[in-house]
Amino acid sequence: MALIDSLPFPGFLFAAILLYYKRQDLGEGGKLVPEKILIVEDDESISELIAYNLKQAGYAVLTAFDGESGLALALQEEPHLVLLDIMLPGIDGWEVCRRLRQASDVPILFLTAKDAEFDRVLGLELGADDYVTKPFSPRELVARVKAILRRVSRPSEVEQMTIGPVTIDFRSHQVTLEGETLNLTPMEYQLLRILAMNPGQVFSREELLSEVWGEDFFGDQRTVDVHVSHLREKLGKASDLVHTARGFGYKLKE
Repeated sequence: MALIDSLPFPGFLFAAILLYYKRQDLGEGGKLVPEKILIVEDDESISELIAYNLKQAGYAVLTAFDGESGLALALQEEPHLVLLDIMLPGIDGWEVCRRLRQASDVPILFLTAKDAEFDRVLGLELGADDYVTKPFSPRELVARVKAILRRVSRPSEVEQMTIGPVTIDFRSHQVTLEGETLNLTPMEYQLLRILAMNPGQVFSREELLSEVWGEDFFGDQRTVDVHVSHLREKLGKASDLVHTARGFGYKLKE
């Protein structure tokens, strides 16, 4: 405390700086390594535009121009986030997302020219965390990327919580069911985290959209229902922990 009091700037700023550096990866020699974003987009001009803006924002960028190489890079390089186009040569973005979700919980943001509700819901059902419809503003896209990465790395004051057969480790973002690790996506984890930290409290869909996806999310309330459905499926025998308050929203049983 004496050290913080003696600093030439407020203590809260020091804490924020510590949190920022704690979230960064360290490479050889202790040097900071920027968060890594994989762009899977077959239009080279769009890919270059996205890459330029992400690099300007301080991210490291990987690129792939078809589904197969994008999937291979995602599994090999383990990026912090994947920007994934739908209409790709070879295997399309839907299939890339499906296969990637079988092996990884990396956040996925769809880049799509399709704005129909069916396509948005399908992407979410396959495990995507967000989507941006083309044409889009590069500034908006970078803001979405920052928001997703901020949410998935959000710290918690509580280190661990056990609810029935489910244990949540807030430090490692791991959830286990009777000792078996559950493969939750970042948004599924955040949903469970919010509900678990407020047992018995009913959250409306609007509140969950704001808490989990952020106030700048442009999706609809169906997004919440799709993710809750997936969360319950993965909770298996403990699925009844997430209770539907009909006409209101969702809560975690006390």
